[in-house]
Amino acid sequence: MHSAIALCLLLLACGCSRFQKHEVEMVYVSAPQMYIRDRVAAVSNRVAEVVNGDPLEVIEHGRRFLKVKTGKNQIGWIEEHAVIDEKTYDAFTQMADAHKQDPVAATATLRDELYMHVTPGRETEHFYLIQGNAKVQLLTRASVAKPATPGARPAAPQPAADGKTPEPSMPAMEDWWLVRDSSGHTGWLLGSRLDVDVPDAIGIYAEGQRFVGAYVLTTVNDPDSDGSNHDIPEYLALLAPPKSGLPFDFDQVRVFTWSLRHHRYETAFRLHPIQGYLPARVFTTTANTGTVPAFSFELADSQDISTDPATGITRPASPRTINYEMIETEVKRIGPDMAPIPSGRAAEDKALDKKPVKKKHK
Repeated sequence: MHSAIALCLLLLACGCSRFQKHEVEMVYVSAPQMYIRDRVAAVSNRVAEVVNGDPLEVIEHGRRFLKVKTGKNQIGWIEEHAVIDEKTYDAFTQMADAHKQDPVAATATLRDELYMHVTPGRETEHFYLIQGNAKVQLLTRASVAKPATPGARPAAPQPAADGKTPEPSMPAMEDWWLVRDSSGHTGWLLGSRLDVDVPDAIGIYAEGQRFVGAYVLTTVNDPDSDGSNHDIPEYLALLAPPKSGLPFDFDQVRVFTWSLRHHRYETAFRLHPIQGYLPARVFTTTANTGTVPAFSFELADSQDISTDPATGITRPASPRTINYEMIETEVKRIGPDMAPIPSGRAAEDKALDKKPVKKKHK
């Protein structure tokens, strides 16, 4: 009797196992291009070529190698460092979903091919490879410590203001941008390898600063111009000092209007210094003269800002939204917030390197 029961249970277990779903382990190619080979040996044959983003099913784990199967059922071995696991792949997928509705702060062009990282930092996991000269949408800026150069000596402590107690040296920082590419892939790219898209016509007016963004406010018609249909765009421009790790996205707002008399751009409005934060918004509003262009941006109400320790994203603790409208070439502040705008000089001075004072020789 007991034997019959045991046999039934065994058959039942075997039958259930047939219906159990076999868990498939997947990895994804992070290398630009790679061959899977028929064996792990000094001499081996190529089985198939795989490229960045390709999914592979894991069949067997080896030492530093994985036996995998492609979507075309080609089986071979690939180096483990050339792929990412499902956990990292899911992190990129979740990041794209979380930020698919984020407003675009600006657009930029890659100087050369770059990997998207799952978090800011050169040593973090990376996956999608974006080709050089590709256009990406900039969403959010973050600043993290720059890795030390191997073999480099640590910076000497800086003397304090009283000349007694040395102040600890601050680590060099570098900016990263959360970006979205034309395929909807989202990840972090090193900011120093990106060039913000700025029209050449106003790019020459940088005055030693770097453009953070340039946005068309409106157009004017100049019959003597070379523009398409003689329509010339007028721009809102955001600028910042050429330095990474700043506690703000921009500290200067300028409006470039077109002079019909001189046929050139002129600065109609400048606000500096402030602690400004992206994104800026361009829209239209109604004035006594009809519909006119307008814009808004966020700024910090004080020096109270917060930095996310996980990403390095800095935001004001109490942000304010400031609005302006432009009637012809006059830019006028509007909106519910008409309180004075605090100067961002303290934050700017803190972030910028101070030039050493040269001693006079007697």
